[in-house]
Amino acid sequence: MSSALFLLSTEADSGKSALALALFEAMARRVPRPAVFRPVTRDGGDDFLVDLLLSRLPEGARPDPQDCVGVTYDENHADSAATRATVVARFRALADRHDAVLVVGSDFTDVGAASELATNIDLAQDLAAPVVAVVSGRDRDGERSVEDVRAATEHALDSLLARHTPVIGVVANRVGVGTVDDLRAVVADVVTARGLDVPTAVVPELPLLAAPTLRQIADAVGARLVSGSDDDLDRAAVDVMVAAMTLPHMLERLVDQAVVIVPGDRSDVLVGTLAAAHADTFPTPSGLVLTGGFEPDPVVARLVAGFTPSPPVVVAPGSTFEVATVAAGLRGRMRARSSRKIEAALHLAAEHVPAEAWLDRLALAPTDIVTPVMFTHDLFERARSDRRRIVLPEGTEPRVLRAAAAVLRRGVADLVLLGAPDEVLAAASTAGVDVTGAEVVDPATDPRREAYAEEYARLRAHRGVTPAMAHDTVADVSYFGTLMVHLGEADGMVSGAVHTTAHTVRPAFEIIRTAPDVSVVSSVFFMLLPDRVLVYGDCAVVPSPDARQLADIAVSAAGTAAAFGVEPRVAMLSYSTGTSGSGADVDRVREATALVRERRPDLLVEGPLQYDAAVDPAVAATKLPGSEVAGRATVLVFPDLNTGNNTYKAVQRSAGATAVGPVLQGLNKPVNDLSRGATVDDIATTVAVTAVQAQTLAATRAAQAGREAGAEGTDGAA
Repeated sequence: MSSALFLLSTEADSGKSALALALFEAMARRVPRPAVFRPVTRDGGDDFLVDLLLSRLPEGARPDPQDCVGVTYDENHADSAATRATVVARFRALADRHDAVLVVGSDFTDVGAASELATNIDLAQDLAAPVVAVVSGRDRDGERSVEDVRAATEHALDSLLARHTPVIGVVANRVGVGTVDDLRAVVADVVTARGLDVPTAVVPELPLLAAPTLRQIADAVGARLVSGSDDDLDRAAVDVMVAAMTLPHMLERLVDQAVVIVPGDRSDVLVGTLAAAHADTFPTPSGLVLTGGFEPDPVVARLVAGFTPSPPVVVAPGSTFEVATVAAGLRGRMRARSSRKIEAALHLAAEHVPAEAWLDRLALAPTDIVTPVMFTHDLFERARSDRRRIVLPEGTEPRVLRAAAAVLRRGVADLVLLGAPDEVLAAASTAGVDVTGAEVVDPATDPRREAYAEEYARLRAHRGVTPAMAHDTVADVSYFGTLMVHLGEADGMVSGAVHTTAHTVRPAFEIIRTAPDVSVVSSVFFMLLPDRVLVYGDCAVVPSPDARQLADIAVSAAGTAAAFGVEPRVAMLSYSTGTSGSGADVDRVREATALVRERRPDLLVEGPLQYDAAVDPAVAATKLPGSEVAGRATVLVFPDLNTGNNTYKAVQRSAGATAVGPVLQGLNKPVNDLSRGATVDDIATTVAVTAVQAQTLAATRAAQAGREAGAEGTDGAA
């Protein structure tokens, strides 16, 4: 039986979805097989919160959503005694297959609060799950006073303790920003007065989390998309604005992330609102709803099509009053695709929610297994612990801007975005993100351009580059960003979302160059399997390495693995294991293995090895018994790019592995290339990887300087 924790709210609209997300992520960082369970749900196996939490796990590690729910509200009302038995049976079947289960109580949707609270307490006891109790800082009339929150907290704890229900945490959620400090003391006093010694939390209201999306509004009023991107329908509508005034008065009242509801025959307001979305002097709305079923006149529609990209425009059949009434009454849910809400919720929780302390009370100890969630969390935590300055040359690319906003919100790195400031800010506004925490630099007008040109001309003088030629070259964002890294004005660079690999990497080869004792720049992928992390190299850069280059790749890959917490056990791969085969390709791998042992006698390395002998203990016991690497390899070095690239993609697609990379290695300073199909998460992760590489490089050089200073001191004393 696994450990279970019951997240129990005492009333409707407590905002527990965001808390569930934070707790589930914390569980997934500790155990390889977490699960979520909803004892009572409105939608049966189609529960939005189950879908949200399971989306945070790799596909191969997700339980079936149907296994994560107990019964529906209708079934519970029909025969509550029978359904309690069903809930227990379904919970235990799930728990037997998982290391920990987060149980999320019901949503207080259709019965009295007292009755539903009693039902949730019954369920917590049935499942033998200690409780984190959630009270709301808001009710149907708006923000609650400090005294009202105190009363709600007292009632929740008294109800739980009267039934002898174990409580390991208490949260006042969605409280007014101005009452957070007062309520921390109040909630702690209420808990202490009842003889409890448990971690408490007070979490302020974040309007974004409760805001519906434009898609929800469109679905609720039967609207259809007539302009803009379908993906942008998932923007949050933080405010609802009815535009019945003339355009100037409407623009005076426009706010960021508002959905503008306007009669469909008001072409002036439609065009003016879209123009405002493209102007850096006005707020950016999330979208527009045209009412009355009126589509834009064809001439106006052609004008609207010129505002690209722009907020989406939908047409609803109802009247302005009907649409506004429905939109104002909607409360948003955090869905699996609500990336901005998810990032915001996790950031809020990181500041205010003691999730780790609650799991400590649950005695949920971490394991030695490393899952993708664990690896990614540790990566971001390491980057955050010693923030580095990373330059992003593609400062107007929407994916890069969304990733930059996420990085800034999570405090992962300090960022420099390259591009004309008005273009960068306009692109960020259109993408619906805030990147004001980043420095924006325009290579074309930056005063450092002349100094950069002189430095580039000096570095490339042997190629006939003059200062005049360099002046044009360094205005290119890839060259400018690389020179920032070279001259110590940034710690690393990430590019490639819209630029080719050559455009990203060539400046690094010319300016940053290879590290000492490294003959070749290469790459690795971190392959995040359900229960471990493997390092594959080289799968992206060197087509046909010779023995010396193969040895360089192995040594660099071992260093990269160690820098990211993977103990390096290096397998030099071939189509033969040990002495069983011969031929030029096998001999090359055998020679490279010898070179690695000569250069790094401290490394565990074995080769040649076949892939199965490298990773499968049973095969290793037959093919190469007694090896310290065979069957336990963590770093797998492929004999050529063809083999490596195909293997990583086969494992990624067939085994459901997450591939992080390519991570470049062998350069004097970190520069990393993105795939042009990179997602927002890919870009943010690569920024974190680059930051950790910069940390490692700084630590290595500081240690080297210390050793050299010690050696000089010894020589002087002698």
